Amino acid sequence: MAIRDKHGIYWATALFLAFVVALGALYGCKRQAPEAKPPAPANDVAPPATTKNPPVDPIQAAASLFREPKPSLQAIIDASKQKWDAVFPEWWGKPAPDFTLTDIDGNVHKLSDYHGRDVVVVFWASWCKPCEREIPHLKELRAGLSKDKLAILAISNEAAGIVKGFVTEQQINYTVLLNPGELPEPYSEVGLYVPSSLFVDPEGNVKLAIRGIVEAADAKAIMQAQ
Repeated sequence: MAIRDKHGIYWATALFLAFVVALGALYGCKRQAPEAKPPAPANDVAPPATTKNPPVDPIQAAASLFREPKPSLQAIIDASKQKWDAVFPEWWGKPAPDFTLTDIDGNVHKLSDYHGRDVVVVFWASWCKPCEREIPHLKELRAGLSKDKLAILAISNEAAGIVKGFVTEQQINYTVLLNPGELPEPYSEVGLYVPSSLFVDPEGNVKLAIRGIVEAADAKAIMQAQ
């Protein structure tokens, strides 16, 4: 009798364990099986995938501008179409002699103080009509570039009162210097004709000397040219 009871217990235990294992296997399969999705209607067309352009990096965009080929200085001279004349080529590429002049407010300026930036030295006079027509271009040039990149030094040999009144009338926004007649070459040669300009590069070398009106676009091209 005791043996029969033991066999009954064994069989009951075995059946219970089998039932538990079967439930565990069934539960695990349900968790691992992917959820079934209802089939899409036959006439349901998926919208096309939209592709977004990657954002433009402003630093890389600016760098690409500097990688663009720069025009040659000779090409700019050839394209001037007689609006102005390139003069004194014997000075091109040579160090620009230093000079010291006073502006209309009594401040002292030395050319060497502007080393590291482009400098446009302009010779002009208040009675000169072409000089007056050039002023808007110089004002545009001054407004378009920061002072740490460009200096414009406009030199006149007229009396301080005349020059100061003209500067106020024309609302000139660049530096105007007074010349007592002591400038060395090539300034003394270039300044014999007005308007005339001498471009000095950031290294302090003469880049180009010009007689005539230089428009703002031409001036920018000259400074950027190789």
